[in-house]
Amino acid sequence: MGTANFGIAGLDWQQRVNWDRLKKYRTERAREHMKKHGLGALLCMYDENVRYLTGTLTPGWNRLKPGLRYALLCGDGAPVLFEQGDLGFQIERHSPWIPKENVRYSYAWIKGAAGPASRQQVTKFTNAILAEMKRHGVAGQKLGVDFIDINMIGIFKEKKINWVDGMTPMMEARAVKNIDEQECMRIVGAIGDATHWECMKFLRPGITENQVTAHLMKYLYSIPGMEDVEDVIVSSGPNTWPNWRNFSDRIIQPGDIVFMDLAALTWNGYKSCYYRTYCVGKEPTREQKDTYATALEWLYDSIGAVKAGTTTREIAKKWPSAKQAWGYKEEDQAAANLWGHGLGLAQYDPPVISRIWSLDHPVEIKSGMTFALETQHGKRFRYGVRIEEMLIVHKKEIEIISNFPVKQITVVDPIPGYADHVK
Repeated sequence: MGTANFGIAGLDWQQRVNWDRLKKYRTERAREHMKKHGLGALLCMYDENVRYLTGTLTPGWNRLKPGLRYALLCGDGAPVLFEQGDLGFQIERHSPWIPKENVRYSYAWIKGAAGPASRQQVTKFTNAILAEMKRHGVAGQKLGVDFIDINMIGIFKEKKINWVDGMTPMMEARAVKNIDEQECMRIVGAIGDATHWECMKFLRPGITENQVTAHLMKYLYSIPGMEDVEDVIVSSGPNTWPNWRNFSDRIIQPGDIVFMDLAALTWNGYKSCYYRTYCVGKEPTREQKDTYATALEWLYDSIGAVKAGTTTREIAKKWPSAKQAWGYKEEDQAAANLWGHGLGLAQYDPPVISRIWSLDHPVEIKSGMTFALETQHGKRFRYGVRIEEMLIVHKKEIEIISNFPVKQITVVDPIPGYADHVK
């Protein structure tokens, strides 16, 4: 269950991911939720939302700078893309589904780095938004925004723009994936399976965490359609608990527990989150196996609670409290230890599942949601284990799309009898 149905290249003899259908679904779903919230227009500045509306790629150097490029959806019109500089000419060439008259250039102030010119730039930015709203017949209606800063607040007030939360409708739209997005996620899962296999073959005592990360980065970028690899987390030995979600030049030693997380490999926009745990050079100890068995039980108990129509509360209830598991006073100290989060064009689509909020603020699980569930456990500064599965929710079943073996710690090149003295 959970295998990719098709290959990753386009062919004339087999319909694989239908990209035209996918793009139309995303734009119209955003429009549906825009109207549901009583908005005349949606202004999106975060790259995942711009892509959702327009089907265009935000270059890496743009992604942490909202406002270098942005998109506007007005009423029943096609999305308007405000592209950085003169890159709009490339958009006209590469993305013909956006009407040529809807490709504009942006007015950027780079989070205030433009200094005293920021006010000038935001004024031009705002005037252009108002002009588009007028052109599309929604002038004076509510404008939903997914990002706001101090410069925008001031100018919006002067221009009497009725701006409101636009991130909530976008989150609601992105939460449920169509059949093409689901197939993208299956392909992401298959790439993750292959990468964990590559990790298993490459791991050995004597190499460093960052050498493993570098090897897997190279491996991933050789795959067609791979746009970005946000992180390959490789932690070993005492770095695994608490899980600092990082990698370093620490040398991996015989007997070390190592875990690797494919944190947002990005294939055609769609992202992963996929942990597995390894033991290098010897069999894990009985204590380590028992710790892993506990984390695995937590994981599969929560997976067993997932079904369309239930809520995030029922899933989070399957996990112990932070006090029960680790003696912590508050759940927030264990943030992301027992965790679930939506996957799509962002690594955090809805739902996000945690005992911190899901018990008191449950969210309904719907067919078409794609998300990851992850659990971990360990002994402080000695070892930790972490496991994660990615899944798709269907009306009558759950499809797990991460297929690398999970039932026990993956042992890499064990030497019989080696390091038996290590407890």
